Amino acid sequence: MIRTAHVNGIDLAYREEGDPASPTMVLLHGRTADHNHWNLYTRRFAERFHVVAPDLRGHGASGHPATYALPDMAEDIVALLRALGVEQAVLIGHSLGGAVAYHLAMNHPDLVSVLILEDPPAPLPIDRPPLEDDSPMMVETERQIVSPDPAWAEGLKRVTAPTLVLSGGPSSHVDAAPLAELIPGAKLVTIDAGHLIHSAAPKEFSAAVEEFLEG
Repeated sequence: MIRTAHVNGIDLAYREEGDPASPTMVLLHGRTADHNHWNLYTRRFAERFHVVAPDLRGHGASGHPATYALPDMAEDIVALLRALGVEQAVLIGHSLGGAVAYHLAMNHPDLVSVLILEDPPAPLPIDRPPLEDDSPMMVETERQIVSPDPAWAEGLKRVTAPTLVLSGGPSSHVDAAPLAELIPGAKLVTIDAGHLIHSAAPKEFSAAVEEFLEG
């Protein structure tokens, strides 16, 4: 079911599936996508979890405000969880959603039971060609990806949840592997399927996630 919550001064659309009495799982999509990014998995996960799949600010049916600071995007999800009465959740985030997830996990460690990061950029400076998209969301998020606040890498030491980092391997334009070195005790699994692991290699993605959740 698609719902809307007013949090942090914006409307945040989200899909909700499963029993609200079950443990909560939050699915965070990548940049330019929306909650439909997870359609292969939402109902499957809802067999065991209370699944919440929001549209991040600037995406889908959610509000498009003037600012897109990654910590603010994480606070949107914190506010949504509090509005839903959720005290702790499994977080799965892809790409930009993974960056939002690790900001949430380092700033609110008690809210996260398990952290699964699918091919997100590490908060380390990178060099890549300029974007052709000049929309505010793309411009501001890209600036933070290529030139992140140096405090963010240090902040990852505050993550306490068991963490799985999934790398898309050499086929991906993102190097997620360094992220696993920045998060205490993080496990790195490489699936050479490119940036969209969950859609390009669904069996391998599902197996890695299920194994980590069961472990």
